[in-house]
Amino acid sequence: MIDDQPRDRALKKQQAGVLYLVATPIGNLKDLSFRALETLKGVDRILCEDTRNSRFLMDHYGIDRPLQAFHDHNEALATSKMVELMEGGESLALISDAGTPLINDPGFPLVVFARAKGIQVIPIPGACALIAALSASGLPAHRFAFEGFPPRKSAARQKFFESLSKETRTLLFYESSHRLIETLDDLRKTLEVGRRLVIGREITKRFETFLETTVLEASDRVREDENMQKGELVLVLEGADPRGQEGEIHAEAHRILKILLGELSVKSAARMAADITGLTRDTLYQEALRLKGADKNGA
Repeated sequence: MIDDQPRDRALKKQQAGVLYLVATPIGNLKDLSFRALETLKGVDRILCEDTRNSRFLMDHYGIDRPLQAFHDHNEALATSKMVELMEGGESLALISDAGTPLINDPGFPLVVFARAKGIQVIPIPGACALIAALSASGLPAHRFAFEGFPPRKSAARQKFFESLSKETRTLLFYESSHRLIETLDDLRKTLEVGRRLVIGREITKRFETFLETTVLEASDRVREDENMQKGELVLVLEGADPRGQEGEIHAEAHRILKILLGELSVKSAARMAADITGLTRDTLYQEALRLKGADKNGA
């Protein structure tokens, strides 16, 4: 049941000694909720990653509250000071540059310390890029895991993906546009190439795009489309087949099968690929038939 009289609505001023975690728009300014607006207008000060970015939002909505920088580089020092302010009676709102605080953004130590001191922490829900991407992806959303940004270096990234290779839940990642192609290449090297992948770009913004593809085809499709190499990105990856090795075709097995199909019949190629890779003959036979069909359609 929806509560049409929130506990803080009747207050002329926000509760003192409270930390509000306020979700802000991830692109479209209209996604700021009424409750978030009311909260930001009523607190004593607003903690934000970049005061310049947040000032744009404040000015748009006429929010005239003090802004204080609170980011990765100063949160260790600033956390104790902010808790002291709340213990002294101030109400604070924590926001990130975009989306829900703490989701791959600063604020975790502040929440932990505030709760340890008995300070009430109140979430004001709203926009979140990973949840928006998941909901629109068409991939299973009843069980999922958010893994943040993959490692920057290729070797570490491949090891990271290998560690998740048996995860059956839908997996979500953030990635920067300038590393996207390399990340997709590493996915193809480490995971089953048939797994579905949806890339959400510029969610809620003017050029919002959802690219539906597979691990095998993703990097090639992005290379062919310069627009997909720009903006804010969320990767939504289908989980591993819960049946285990049955039905899995990893990248190396896929490469071997394609080579063999160039010289042998489907049946012979599948049999030899099974001997080389250890995968089941039936799995490789079905994949060989798919590859032959794709070749005919592309001819």
